[in-house]
Amino acid sequence: MDTRRTPRTVSSPGPAAPRSRGAHRRVRGGARTAAGLLAAAALLVSACSSGSSTTSTASAAQEAALVALPRSTPAALSPYYAQKPAWRGCGVPGFQCATIKAPLDYAKPSAGDVRLAVTRKKATGPGERLGSLLVNPGGPGGSAIGYVQAYAGIGYPAEVRARYDMVAVDPRGVARSEPVECLDGPAMDTYTRTDTTPDDARETDGLVEAYRTFAEGCGADAPRLLRHVSTAETARDMDIVRAVLGDEKLNFVGASYGTFLGATYAGLFPERTGRLVLDGAMDPSLPARRLNLEQTAGFETAFRSFARDCVRQAGCPLGAKGASPEQVGENLKAFFEKLDARPVPTGDADGRRLTESLATTGVIAAMYDEGSWEQLREALTSAMKENDGSGLLVLSDGYYERDADGRYSNLMFANAAVNCLDLPPSFATPDEVRAALPDFEKASPIFGEGLAWAALNCAYWPVGATGEPHRIEAKGAAPIVVVGTTRDPATPYRWAQALAGQLSSARLLTYDGDGHTAYGRGSSCIDRTINAYLLRGTPPKDGKRCS
Repeated sequence: MDTRRTPRTVSSPGPAAPRSRGAHRRVRGGARTAAGLLAAAALLVSACSSGSSTTSTASAAQEAALVALPRSTPAALSPYYAQKPAWRGCGVPGFQCATIKAPLDYAKPSAGDVRLAVTRKKATGPGERLGSLLVNPGGPGGSAIGYVQAYAGIGYPAEVRARYDMVAVDPRGVARSEPVECLDGPAMDTYTRTDTTPDDARETDGLVEAYRTFAEGCGADAPRLLRHVSTAETARDMDIVRAVLGDEKLNFVGASYGTFLGATYAGLFPERTGRLVLDGAMDPSLPARRLNLEQTAGFETAFRSFARDCVRQAGCPLGAKGASPEQVGENLKAFFEKLDARPVPTGDADGRRLTESLATTGVIAAMYDEGSWEQLREALTSAMKENDGSGLLVLSDGYYERDADGRYSNLMFANAAVNCLDLPPSFATPDEVRAALPDFEKASPIFGEGLAWAALNCAYWPVGATGEPHRIEAKGAAPIVVVGTTRDPATPYRWAQALAGQLSSARLLTYDGDGHTAYGRGSSCIDRTINAYLLRGTPPKDGKRCS
């Protein structure tokens, strides 16, 4: 599995993934949202062990719970915890940057280090300083440093920034922290255009070859690091960061996949858990195939909300006033099928045309934030009525974090690296995907087929998974606020209910609305509730609802 952008998906040439607040905010300006059909299903899910049923794997996860680490720090790790960061200016007003080290392999701390990039903006006052507040926007693969410098460090409520040092660390393998690289720009352009709804054996072979090429590129770039980019290892890195910053407990706001990261920290270090906000929550107990299937249904729910809104607007390209969401969906699917046969021009300097996969990614990108619906209507109108695919290409490029010069960030690469390590693959073979297509197409007649095939990518990953689905209880942790949005496309509301049911100290906070995540997205009720928790330590009553 924008939501582990997020919750997670597996990096593929098509869309679906929990991602971050920063992601959907940027879509309005033509930036990314989640991650691409291949990338979409990739960004969020990669779980279900091959050869075992989804049901049996899920049942096993109900029994397995994450075990807390010993309270005392092992002697071999003490040097990491005792580091003194050398803070320096980093070209962004008000922010300082530093680099700290963590063991590449926590089981063998002497085997080498990984260098982690950290940034902070010190509390501005007035009021007593409350310590550091780490933020993570999701993905996996989203840059926390980019997020805090561009948004959280200047856009979070002034009273929060006054009392906390705003801090971010790019997880291992991500952005500034020894980023995994897989393909260059032209190769990624080819990858993102790959057909994720294969019609015959030749197209299926082409999709499999795309996954193999992507995986081989990642393996060649970082053969050692690729084995050590799991969420559990990143959570342990966060504890080193906490100690280096001089905080007794970790205060953290995580969105989308960031909720899985924060919950994992709480499970490993419950006694060091401070004020945690997990917004757009993921359910760690589900296998990948189930995660992918439920996320597929989440995008269908979000699309139906968009469809109802679209037909109320003048000139909706997908249907006249009064058309049902089913009719709107059928019209969109028919448009995708036309693109599959004949892509349309975009005016792109590199000659890219709008394919079915790129158009699907563009539509999914806009599902993360209802503020992008107008942009999507205009883009669809241009593509369907004027044979101009440039608007949908802008949405797709934003999702993939492709810049105007044809360069991609490492979001998709890190996304696959983390997901494919955290959980066994959803599917082992194309035949397994075909067998599951009826379930996925029932979950979403529009997106189901593409998202099912997008979940195949981890089958070809060069490193075997080290994680399994599991419950996280975090017994002994301070109150943790779990936030769920009722019509969240990437992290379905049920996941927030499930995580809140697992965490022993959770308080479930519900936003009755559209879009991915809730904090800072326009609900004064949500914002007041979370601010009260962060500033005064007052958690909401379990089950509180906002609209």
